Amino acid sequence: MADRQYELVYILPPDTTEDQVNELHGQLEAVISRMNGRIEKTENWGRRKLAYEIGHHKEGVYVLEVIDGSGDLMKELDRRLRVMDQVIRHLVVRVDEEKKVVDRTRTKRQSDSERRRVKRGLPPQRQPGEGRSRETDDEDTVYSGLEIGPDEGA
Repeated sequence: MADRQYELVYILPPDTTEDQVNELHGQLEAVISRMNGRIEKTENWGRRKLAYEIGHHKEGVYVLEVIDGSGDLMKELDRRLRVMDQVIRHLVVRVDEEKKVVDRTRTKRQSDSERRRVKRGLPPQRQPGEGRSRETDDEDTVYSGLEIGPDEGA
């Protein structure tokens, strides 16, 4: 079966040290490598407030892992995380399908834009300085044509 991409987010208690986070990451990395998976990215989001109280915890240490692997690998990780006392919550989400949809939509929009530009006699790619500027307008430029008298301002 082909490898798929998953995002694993787990929450640890707020008093978890950096060493404990690294130790848990090492355990997960060992399981992933044993089952022919690969960790693409790890982000420690740090201590954050939980959306709702879990047990007696109001805060937690969030960690994101982007993993390439099989469904069996994810089942094994899910099983292991469920029994670990140091993990408050975890969530595994498959993201490769969403990325395909986003890429497909982006390329369709780009090709449609290029087709419309060529039809209007423009080059297919937008040139530097062309189109609307992304900067916000200052109050001076918006109201530059108006003169406000001393009694009209308030």
